[in-house]
Amino acid sequence: MTGIPGAHAVHHVAYTVPDLDQAVAFFTDVLGARLLYRLGPVSDPSGGDWMTRQLGVHRDAVAYIAMLRLGPVSNLELFQYAAPGQRRELPANSDWGGHHLAIAVEDVDRAVTYLRAQPGVEVLGEPQTIADGGPIDGDRWVYFRTPWGLQLEVLAMPAGMPYERTTADRLFAPDGSWSDGDTGAGRHD
Repeated sequence: MTGIPGAHAVHHVAYTVPDLDQAVAFFTDVLGARLLYRLGPVSDPSGGDWMTRQLGVHRDAVAYIAMLRLGPVSNLELFQYAAPGQRRELPANSDWGGHHLAIAVEDVDRAVTYLRAQPGVEVLGEPQTIADGGPIDGDRWVYFRTPWGLQLEVLAMPAGMPYERTTADRLFAPDGSWSDGDTGAGRHD
């Protein structure tokens, strides 16, 4: 057996942001997320090393946290920290720890038109369609940045991707749009 015994699923992804209010507003107002809850301030009131032992941050760090839901099942946790020695640069995708969150959409070009109309959003380049005959041939995608610089992606992968010829595994793909109230059960075939 390999893997974590009893693991069920990915529960959430998390990002540390410079301004929690701004990030929550962006994810809810622009991307259509739903705010589930907020916590904070979170710190070690005893002045001990709980923050270091449990979260791997400076012992004097203070966190504010929000949990959001993107679509039917994806949870996104946002942190805003105040901490001594805090680095305040976002990594590039090519840096160790680089990252992005990809959002499946029905129509990449329509999504890009919407994103370009949002204040502070920067669409990187133009939508691209992979047409190399490889495992994700037909995928259409483009990256964009939030007003504070977090990189995200919108993409549309048609059903029956070429990689599916070599495995029984399928990427999860929702059946409906979270922005029109349809949470969809998701396709698993």
